[in-house]
Amino acid sequence: MTERSLWKGLMAGLVAGVVATLAKTIAEKYYPPRTHGEPEPPAELAEKLAGHRLDRHSKAVASQAIHWGFGAAAGAAYGALAEYYPAATSRGGATFGLTLLTLTHETALPAMGLEAKLEDQTPREHASEAATHVIYGVVAERVRRLVRRVLG
Repeated sequence: MTERSLWKGLMAGLVAGVVATLAKTIAEKYYPPRTHGEPEPPAELAEKLAGHRLDRHSKAVASQAIHWGFGAAAGAAYGALAEYYPAATSRGGATFGLTLLTLTHETALPAMGLEAKLEDQTPREHASEAATHVIYGVVAERVRRLVRRVLG
């Protein structure tokens, strides 16, 4: 068993979050949550933060920064939590992915007006988000564990 380290947990989680965000992004190319032109939450958040409509390029850049930044930050938080509360890694990271889904797409994003309320989301949207968040969580856990082992 390795000695607990907040910094190593954060670093392992950060790397894991980036790789898991890539995996989720690829999965959404094959099983997209929004198929009828619904706005993407990161793009909506970008305009809300800017306080005005953004041109297409600025909106795309800001949306990607939010998407990847959030995925990396969530991974870092997960890595730190896993150092001190190993039960957070249960089900190979799937629990983490589903918890993230609950906190974002089912709670915070609808509350901020960035996404439809859970009961107003299409079954396709909900199923895709659930599946891709499980992928995010499982990939995050596998990468976190590997990087943490390398860090010692």
